[in-house]
Amino acid sequence: MSVVITAVCIGLPRPFNGAELSAIDKRPVAGPVAIRSFGIEGDMVADTKHHGGPDMAVHHYASDHYAAWDDWLGGHALLHGPAAFGENLMSTGLAESDVCIGDRFRFGSALLEVSQPRQPCWKIEHRFGHKGMVKRILAGHMCGWYYRVIEEGEAEAGDALELVERVHDSWSVTRVFAALYDPNSEATGAELGEIAALDRLTDQWRDKAGKRRNG
Repeated sequence: MSVVITAVCIGLPRPFNGAELSAIDKRPVAGPVAIRSFGIEGDMVADTKHHGGPDMAVHHYASDHYAAWDDWLGGHALLHGPAAFGENLMSTGLAESDVCIGDRFRFGSALLEVSQPRQPCWKIEHRFGHKGMVKRILAGHMCGWYYRVIEEGEAEAGDALELVERVHDSWSVTRVFAALYDPNSEATGAELGEIAALDRLTDQWRDKAGKRRNG
């Protein structure tokens, strides 16, 4: 499995909601960028409690979803530009159902590992100025995903993102996200136990699955 990364995007914290800052407004970078354990060089997060860190170093969102969002929103300027959802990596031909927890991808000289789905928050609706987007993400599983950086390196737009290892082939990003965040999910105790045992899933998501199973 291989796709071309069409844009690598970074951003710095900017005023977002009154005095609150956010780095969701990201812009494409021309040429090679360094990919470090903390993320792409030049990229930052404002809310370090809920974003960033080694387990959420790089965010990927499927550009394939843009057309459906544009239809649902009745057209939106953000969807005709880069990184509408604050993603670092843009591509087509790779969605949540195609990617499994723990998948390792070679991107340039860096090695990335899928660590968790992205949990949507109010900032998406504030950025677009439209209510109901989070609810739609929860029901449609159009969440995006995060990578941790296993090997630091360099990459640029136009480079291939190539799958080199898969260890949890039963647990796509879609399936894990649906089990824990879709309000209509009917995940069984056994399934929640399997999620809690996924060694490459972040501790936060494993703990959530374990609590759901035991609760």
